[in-house]
Amino acid sequence: MTRVLVVEDDPQLVRALVITMQARRYGVDAAPDGTTALRLAAARQPDVVMLDLGLPDMDGLDVIRAMRGWSRMPILVLSARPASAEKVAALDAGADDYVTKPFSMDELMARLRAAVRRTEHTSPFPGATQVATAGFTIDLLAKKVVRGGREVRLTPTEWHLLEILVTHPGRLVTQKQLLQEVWGSSRSGRTNHLRVYMAQLRRKLEADPSHPRHLVTEPGMGYRFEG
Repeated sequence: MTRVLVVEDDPQLVRALVITMQARRYGVDAAPDGTTALRLAAARQPDVVMLDLGLPDMDGLDVIRAMRGWSRMPILVLSARPASAEKVAALDAGADDYVTKPFSMDELMARLRAAVRRTEHTSPFPGATQVATAGFTIDLLAKKVVRGGREVRLTPTEWHLLEILVTHPGRLVTQKQLLQEVWGSSRSGRTNHLRVYMAQLRRKLEADPSHPRHLVTEPGMGYRFEG
């Protein structure tokens, strides 16, 4: 059974989420504040975390950073903060997705299913655990990238994008496929979001980000990894 940790201080919303997810056969734990959330996350090892940023005892961004210190479990932010800067801050802190309140329960469940798929993602490279290029090395098991002898810090979303491309070497991965795999959505409105993340990956990995050698764009279609 997939376990979800809901971190939310609104008891009515918690009740609605618990009822909805239990009806879909998810196991659910709930925490009303950040301190309880961190304790339950360590004790219960959930598969996915749903996290409100406006908690009574600490900022949700601090909860994300604390969890990212020891886990890569998907974190889905639920927040009434609609500003783009708030979303960027949450994603940079390590969140995998961001849903603005009020939200459709159907959309939220779709995002949850996408997050669960990410936890089940396995490499299509049978037996291969490392991918080496002239500029950097990727360890798929350890989820690490080393460039110039130093580990490159990637957010969970950046890592997932890179992992999908690397495990399909030389093949075009369409924008729709990447959006569906990483964000659980194929809506065209997220293509700009995808471009931002790919630009970040190139800045971190490519010798010349403006003329990428490994993370190649197929204009209007998608992206391709060349070793």
